[in-house]
Amino acid sequence: MSGSGAGASGGAGPGRAGRGGVTKKGKPRPGTGGYGKRRLEGKGPTPPAHMRPGHPAQGGNARTPQAAAAPGGDGGGRGAERAGGANRTGRAEGPEMVAGRNSVLEALQAHVPAMALYVAYRTETDDRIRAAVKLAADTGLAVLETGRAELDRLTQGAVHQGLALRVRPYKYAHPDDLTARAAAAGQVPLIVALDGVTDPRNLGAIARSAAAFGAHGVVIPGRRSAGVTAGAWKASAGTLARLPVAQASNLARALAAYQEAGLFVVGLAVDGGTDIGDMEIAESPLVLVVGSEGRGLSRIVAERCDLLVRIAIGAAESLNAGVAAGIALHETARRRGTLTH
Repeated sequence: MSGSGAGASGGAGPGRAGRGGVTKKGKPRPGTGGYGKRRLEGKGPTPPAHMRPGHPAQGGNARTPQAAAAPGGDGGGRGAERAGGANRTGRAEGPEMVAGRNSVLEALQAHVPAMALYVAYRTETDDRIRAAVKLAADTGLAVLETGRAELDRLTQGAVHQGLALRVRPYKYAHPDDLTARAAAAGQVPLIVALDGVTDPRNLGAIARSAAAFGAHGVVIPGRRSAGVTAGAWKASAGTLARLPVAQASNLARALAAYQEAGLFVVGLAVDGGTDIGDMEIAESPLVLVVGSEGRGLSRIVAERCDLLVRIAIGAAESLNAGVAAGIALHETARRRGTLTH
């Protein structure tokens, strides 16, 4: 460190002494550059967030007696039905927290797979809390009492009204599993792929239509896509319990792999050159690709498609992704003769 200080061009100033009580005089000595006896020692690299005392990430990993019965990450609530620690890599997502009395009750009524129901101490009960506790008890779900501060942490500050539900993490299938499922059933493959669909309710609705019209599963990309959350479970009306959802790290590559396996890839597009009613390859092994509402298919996915088909509509500018998928799946099932009366 430099020897200069306040008024250091002269002495050390009155009352200031160097080593051994000798007053410094004359030109200050040069510093040691940090290599002297009193050199400063660095603290080393900054530790990861979860290892820093007091950091929120460390609190998120801490286990409380209540949370120990339902291990895993945390998420948000309704208005914030979020996946906690979702990794989008094809492995199981982290658990999700659904917060709020209405949201929790609706999730339990929809048979969303859950791990534990949390009720805050001294919460004023009403019909919704009583109904939620009864539903949990009837299905053997753990009901855990916890403090409001802990519930705030578990729900990441969402408005929980003293009630929260930890949803079981969803384990995604591999895209190849869907063609294997069709082969095992001795059926012509029919798969739905979603490109940029970010609303979990649309994912749930599409899964419901896919199951109704004989599809063998749904494929979603690993990024910028809705995942299987409580919102998707509710919209699917339980369909997600029997229809697999696969996750692809790269959707365009997954579609290319399907093409190599003998499937045709058909994209729904407003500017498609073929009307959905004239889709002659509907009876062939098929992947129907649905884009996001408004933006439609991404360029790279559209270029990968063997055929782009359109759904004729009236004055509306575009269809909701779930509605478009339902129409396309119904037309495919009609052409295949798999509709039941």
